[in-house]
Amino acid sequence: MDHKTLIEQFYSAFARADAAGMVACYAPDIVFQDPAFGRLEGAAAGDMWRMLVNPGLQLVFDHVWAEGDKGGARWEAHYRFSQTGRTVVNRVEASFVFREGKIIRHTDHFNFYRWSQQALGLPGWLLGWSPFLKNKVRRQALRKLQQFQLSHS
Repeated sequence: MDHKTLIEQFYSAFARADAAGMVACYAPDIVFQDPAFGRLEGAAAGDMWRMLVNPGLQLVFDHVWAEGDKGGARWEAHYRFSQTGRTVVNRVEASFVFREGKIIRHTDHFNFYRWSQQALGLPGWLLGWSPFLKNKVRRQALRKLQQFQLSHS
């Protein structure tokens, strides 16, 4: 399978709320990074998707490209943030690195300040630009991931 098709397979699985299909696109030594979780390696990256993916999330993706061992896509998720019940539209630029037909590095870039305004309301408007709030959100996300892993082990 070519790398562009692999990216399309990953996001098609995401759109179907098929975390297992997403994780199947990753190499066992995957390195994932984004503003909310920071850096996740190996099984933790797959567990993050297993925790986050749900049928209530609406996803669209486009601008998929791959050249050599690199690729990328743009995707947009519409969902309700569980902690506040607020609606979020998150626009993400993704980049990938491939090895032997699998994704070995996946980096998502999005505007954390814009996300925090939508997800958190007033606290996001006031503090979403600050490292303090970003670090607090990351600690909460990682704690939630650890709880998920413990309950699914």
